[in-house]
Amino acid sequence: MDNILIGSASWTDKTLIGCGRFYPRQARSAEARLRYYATQFPIVEVDSSYYGIPAPSNAQLWADRTPEGFVFNVKAFRLFTGHQTSPIVLHKDIQQALGPREPRTLYYRDVPEEIRSELWRRFSEALEPLRQAGKLGAVHFQFPPWIVRNRDGMAHVRECAARMQGHRLSVEFRHRSWFEGERLDKTLAFERELGVVHTIVDGPQGFANSVPCVWEVTHPELALLRLHGRNKETWNIKSDASSSRFNYWYAADELAAMVPQIRRVAGQVGSLHVLFNTNYEDQGQVNARLLPGLLR
Repeated sequence: MDNILIGSASWTDKTLIGCGRFYPRQARSAEARLRYYATQFPIVEVDSSYYGIPAPSNAQLWADRTPEGFVFNVKAFRLFTGHQTSPIVLHKDIQQALGPREPRTLYYRDVPEEIRSELWRRFSEALEPLRQAGKLGAVHFQFPPWIVRNRDGMAHVRECAARMQGHRLSVEFRHRSWFEGERLDKTLAFERELGVVHTIVDGPQGFANSVPCVWEVTHPELALLRLHGRNKETWNIKSDASSSRFNYWYAADELAAMVPQIRRVAGQVGSLHVLFNTNYEDQGQVNARLLPGLLR
């Protein structure tokens, strides 16, 4: 199915480079690694943008180093999604504008409106080289577990959609309140109203920050499946490296069980993006190579 793009979240994880199995020995630079990755897969998710707003010059390099038709999904900056953010990841002039009494940890509500607007502008500016090159897929908003389905949570999602008008957004909720009982249909209706892409999530179940795998489409052009693995033991561990949480190899039969739903969803949209967020060593890349054969 030509409209299914399969890849991984990140191409620069330290454990991926360190394991020495995915990249050839001669791919030692950032440029060489991205160029090689783009020979193996048609899509990648940029995760570094979650930790800090990238420079437009970096996005231009990503566009220049990949072939025509390659797609980047870009994760939204963590401050926008409601995550705690250290001021040190902000631009120097923004840090100065916050003043000498800036808190050690910022939340979106802590930031003055003028500075918020400027950060949104810079984030959009950083995406522009990819958009101009026709290589920007979706801007992915992965909300934290404390963004729940209530008036404030929905208002924040609305604001993100409004701030990013002109871009295609995908949203991923991480609290079960969005999908419990009759709220499931209401959440899907909410996503359709905003014109955002519903994220189909495969991950461990049984936690407050687990969400069910809802195989639904809310946008005619795009559907998104993100696979986090099913490792319950590491799902909520405290770790500096996200790869420790998503340490999981999908067995062939686990992926094969998803094939009918993947095909069904792909038949309803212009394109389906399938991204493995199992980013410990080369887990995501191995599974991303396995899935196309199962689909065939």
